[in-house]
Amino acid sequence: MRNIQLLQPAKISFGRGCASECCADLADAGCRRAFLISSPQTARFAHRLAPEFEASGIAQELYDGITGEPTVADLHAVLARADSFAPDAVVGIGGGSVLDAAKLVAALAGTGEDVAAFFGIGLLKHRRARLACLPTTAGTGSEVSPNAILLAGNGSKQGVISRCLVPDAAYVDPMLTVSMPPGVTAATGLDAMAHCMEAYTNRFAHPAVDMYAFEGMRLIAAHLPRAVADGSDLDARECVALGSLYGGLCLGPVNTAAVHALAYPLGGEFHVPHGLSIAVLMAPVMEYNLPSAVDRYAQVAVALGVVQNGDSAETARLGVEKVRELLRDCGVDPRLSALEIPESAIPAMAASAMTVTRLLKNNPREMTAEAAEAIYRSVYH
Repeated sequence: MRNIQLLQPAKISFGRGCASECCADLADAGCRRAFLISSPQTARFAHRLAPEFEASGIAQELYDGITGEPTVADLHAVLARADSFAPDAVVGIGGGSVLDAAKLVAALAGTGEDVAAFFGIGLLKHRRARLACLPTTAGTGSEVSPNAILLAGNGSKQGVISRCLVPDAAYVDPMLTVSMPPGVTAATGLDAMAHCMEAYTNRFAHPAVDMYAFEGMRLIAAHLPRAVADGSDLDARECVALGSLYGGLCLGPVNTAAVHALAYPLGGEFHVPHGLSIAVLMAPVMEYNLPSAVDRYAQVAVALGVVQNGDSAETARLGVEKVRELLRDCGVDPRLSALEIPESAIPAMAASAMTVTRLLKNNPREMTAEAAEAIYRSVYH
């Protein structure tokens, strides 16, 4: 059994209403200036916390300009605001894009350093401010991971991977996810399921992570269609949020693989929402990987609700069909053409995906540019 490091927030609070703990925890830690980061859609949650910050004697400033997957330019804009405020705490309230930006602001505010110097694994060695994350989607798991992803100027996605980006505290409150529209609920939930699936079938899979990955898949597959159909179904929301949290705990020690690598060009070059790009590619990449990890994919199928019949290959194949069924149940169109991506772009997308070596090295089957192109073509029409 290989060595493994499990890097997690010192506090993970889960459950309905737990977001209210954030202000008191910051006050107890001696924080006096909190810089809040959100999106236009999630700023209302930040506003709800304002009285608690005031009662705790914590000055606050809100930046709500994160409108999509953050670019390097977006980070520069939020850093300029944070530098002028000089926070001792950064609070991210939103989806994965907001949380990734918050993590980088907590590390770089007041330093004048260029984020590009830290693209890669383990290059960032410091964080200046206390960091708290409150996810409003059940998808990315960023609130417990050491990862932050930015869109670079050339349209590629670049990651800063560092133990310094693991938040001090994460507050996973399913109540914050209730207002997510069905499409966002579906896409983010499928992204979370892919985190678990790719960790479980990963070349570097580990028993210490398998338990999170398997249970995360089980929870999301069983409850995501209900959460999509009825956003006020709190039991379903809670189970999907817990599955997403488990997926986030898989990201640091094991991480994802070819599904995410092939999804990156869709977001970076064509601005397809991340979760949707993951959803489209999950089944075809599973199908491609089956020959190299039949037994693992058979267990994935069991987690997704397939009844094992004794034949691992057949069970694994049924798992692929189960994913396609789940997409249909969640109203997701699994065709690249539906995303308005020109078919002529496929060779360049395959070439771009092959540059995401930090993820491709994890895939159970070697991914080539030819195979990536064939996968894109298989789901185009």
